[in-house]
Amino acid sequence: MVELKPLKNDEFQLLHAAIADLSPEAIVDGAIMDASLVVDALRRLITENNIKNPAFGGSLSGHSVIIKKIQLPSMSENELTESIQWEAEQYIPFDINDVNLDYEVLDAGDGETMDVLLVAVKKDRIADYTSALVQAGRDPVLVDVDVFAVQNAYEVNYGLGDETVALVNVGASVMNINVLHARNSIFWRDVAFGGNQYTEAIQRELNLPREDAERLKLGERVGDHSVQQIMGVLNTVSEDLAAELQKTIDFFVATSSVDRLDRVVLSGGSAQVLNLEEVLKERFQVEVEIMNPFRNIRYSESDFDPEWINRHAPAMAVAVGLAVRTVGD
Repeated sequence: MVELKPLKNDEFQLLHAAIADLSPEAIVDGAIMDASLVVDALRRLITENNIKNPAFGGSLSGHSVIIKKIQLPSMSENELTESIQWEAEQYIPFDINDVNLDYEVLDAGDGETMDVLLVAVKKDRIADYTSALVQAGRDPVLVDVDVFAVQNAYEVNYGLGDETVALVNVGASVMNINVLHARNSIFWRDVAFGGNQYTEAIQRELNLPREDAERLKLGERVGDHSVQQIMGVLNTVSEDLAAELQKTIDFFVATSSVDRLDRVVLSGGSAQVLNLEEVLKERFQVEVEIMNPFRNIRYSESDFDPEWINRHAPAMAVAVGLAVRTVGD
């Protein structure tokens, strides 16, 4: 949970940053399975951090989210608003009445056609998330999707250049991939692979409870178990992650006019898994770095422990990307 205050010159100040652990059965593959656990965690964060702001945003990813770039005949904004639902039906694998649609004109094209970014999310999935916010006593004012929330966090902190950058957000069960090229987002995919694979592999190897495996995964010593004992396990899972990412990047290169990748930027709770950066560098032969979504965000060290911020920053990329939004933007 992140709250930012806009300052002059497009800068932001950090007002609140907090994390609550959820048991693995609370949210599975992006779907809220036990709303009471999620609502209790939200209420606890709101109370413990004395958050007064009533306006909250949430973000989604996974199978219920469809992102497509489509080409349409050039038309006015009003014509597009009227026809987008009919146009979208051809591209959405769900009943059009079961989804919420949004769109953005990316490129007006050559005068005869226009590129439009289309996003559709199942209404019941949105309702699950907004309902949790309402039950926690807050007003859900916007819902975003993870790949674009991460992009917002990246733009605010790093800006956009002409290089080709893959933003890779490694969550618990879903890896969000967003490729930026020449200042535009040009490719998106959610892959069912995440930090749970590391945790489960450690549990199997050492017969540990989940909590201990989570701590070991991020480099902490647990009882007699050291990180050295599980480096082989971590590297094996990281190679699997790299292979999944390779498939996606290969598909991107094969289906776009861009033939190279310049950089990979990692975020998410599992971005800091030991040696993951090195495995990806070896695989892709490009620069790999971990995103700091607070890089350009001002905060007082008397209010926020820099060590805590640095440790949790990669996991908060989506939340920062939501917090830079304003209602109706």
